[in-house]
Order: sequence, then structure tokens, then C-alpha cells
Amino acid sequence: MTDVLLTVGTRKGLFIGRRRGGTWEFDGPHFNAQAVYSIGIDTRRSVPRLLVGGDSAHWGPSVFHSDDLGKTWIEPEQPAVKFPKDTGASLERVWQLHPAGPAAPDVVYAGTEPAALFRSDDRGETFELVRPLWEHPTRSKWEPGGGGEAVHTVVTDRRDPQSVTVAVSAAGVFRSKDGGASWAPSNQGVSAVFLPDPNPEFGQCVHKIAQDAGDLDRLYLQNHWGVYRSDDAGANWTDIGEGLPSDFGFAVAAHPHRPDTAYVFPITADADRVPAGRRCRIYRTSDAGGSWEALSAGLPEGDHFGTVLRDALRTDDADPAGVYFGNRNGEVYASADDGDTWQLLASHLPDVLCVRAAAMG
Repeated sequence: MTDVLLTVGTRKGLFIGRRRGGTWEFDGPHFNAQAVYSIGIDTRRSVPRLLVGGDSAHWGPSVFHSDDLGKTWIEPEQPAVKFPKDTGASLERVWQLHPAGPAAPDVVYAGTEPAALFRSDDRGETFELVRPLWEHPTRSKWEPGGGGEAVHTVVTDRRDPQSVTVAVSAAGVFRSKDGGASWAPSNQGVSAVFLPDPNPEFGQCVHKIAQDAGDLDRLYLQNHWGVYRSDDAGANWTDIGEGLPSDFGFAVAAHPHRPDTAYVFPITADADRVPAGRRCRIYRTSDAGGSWEALSAGLPEGDHFGTVLRDALRTDDADPAGVYFGNRNGEVYASADDGDTWQLLASHLPDVLCVRAAAMG
């Protein structure tokens, strides 16, 4: 069985798990009492780099990195992510740390609140504001979602380092084809049921986007009501929520190797944020949203109230794939067989905010 590194960001620190020979061991918390909203595992070099967005109630937000799998951590002397003075903004939180593709081996993106994108060219040690998105002409009309106004998702295309897609709460999807020099809304077909015009150019409350393993132009999107698929890199979206017990939710993840395969965790409603039907179930599609199947073997069978947040459902890059999710009950579940069966890895943790995993050989 492939060794795996699993990182779990919680409301009160980071926990790191290692699977060796089928046995899991955890340590932590790292960054004790800090909320960890973002984690990046950069596997583009022989020694992986861990990136963590910590949020101290006393010292504020910061970005740390480790080149020894969490044994030691480095925090830059100057803030890695900082708004320029002329913006009049200050950093509230780092919601996303995303290593770009192999064609840009030193590039890491950070998505923040206030809603902005930052780019690093030194593997996450220093970042610069991507001003064309910050200064986008629609920005004055962006509205915060329930969790604030944030760039919470970054998707890059390993075929083209100039192609970058972001999701903004609650402004929707924006795409750049020129490395961030210009941006365009990309929400055609995604509904905003809470607005007077349910089909605006922007203003959708997109919760998460994942990229298909086989067709890189195919994206899956979990919206504030609605699950969607795009077959043209986000230019147009089609509703694929039929067959789910609810199409409200926060998380979506794609299988790392199998085309047309993605996972969601349905939530009852925006006004009742518990698992759909009060059942802890992951739903998987194997035909790009044509149908869905409930995955429950090994998961709790009775009433369950553990909500899975937008970054708390992920896959690793093993084959068969590992699938992982954590919830607000402080439970972490794992599957080593593409989601067919599950086991409880950890319980009684603080709220799980984000999960990242990577095969280690």
C-alpha cells in the first residue's frame, strides 16, 4: 500500500498523518490554537514543501512553510502575503495555497480575504498582489458570502501556465488566459437563486471547483444550490445535480486518475447545514454527472450532523485513489479504494477546515 501524507487543518491547529504499510500515525497540533484555513502540498520537487496559512487570534494571519514534512517550520521575517499600502486593505485570512503546475515549478498562488489573488515565484516564501483581478471593473459590485468575501479556490492548467481560474465568494468564477494580466467572469449557466436576476454575469456564490483527471477542460462546480459541469474550461456550465439528495453543499473533489469521476458531500440546505437526510454520505459520479451513487461502507449509519466545508474533501494521487474528508464534528475519514469503503482516522479534533493529501512513493 502506497505511503501517504495527510494534512488536516482545524480551528485550533494542524494535524499531520502518515500512512506507512497500511498503518496510520498522527501528530500535532502544529500551530497550536491557530486556525488553519489553507494548506498546500508542493510535490513538484523530490522533497515536498508544505505550505500552511495560519491565523492567530493574537498575531494575525501568516504563511509558513516546511521542507521536512512538518518537523520544522519557517515563517518569513516580513509577511509573505501583504496588501500594498495604496490598496487601503489589510489581510484578514489566507483561504487558499495552490502550487501551480509543473510548467511553473516555483509558482504558488494564494487566495485571500479580502478577495484577492497573490502570486509567488519562490515557492511560497514571498507573494505579490495580482492587481488586474483586485482592480477588476466589476469589483465594486462584489458582495461577501456567508463566510466573507474571499478568493477561496484556484485552478491552474498543467498544459498552459498562463491559464488560471479562481472562484470568489460571492462574485463567481473568473478566468485569466494571460497569466493574470486580464480577467473575465465565467459563470454562464450557473444560477444565483438568491438574486433578483438568477442568471447574472457575476455574483454567483460558487463554493468550490475541481478539475477532471482526463479532460482538463472539464470542471466540476459546487454552488450555493447547484452542482455543475463545464466541458470548455468554464466558459459554459451545465447542471448535473439530478440524482443527488440535495444539490446544496460546499465541497467537490475530482478523482486524480479516473476521467469523469468526482465526489461531493450534499448538505440539506443553506438554512439547515447538516448532511442531507442527516446521513454521512459521499456521493460519486463516474460518468461526469450523468448519475450519482452514495458511498457509505464504513461511514456512520445513524443520524449525523457533521458538515463538510469547502476544502475538507480531497483526494491524493495514489492508484487506487485515496479519498479523505473531515467535518465540523472533528472527525476525519479515509478511503484507500476510490471511495468504495471508509475508515475513521481521527475523532474529537477541533472543527476541520481543510484537508490535503499526497502519495509519498
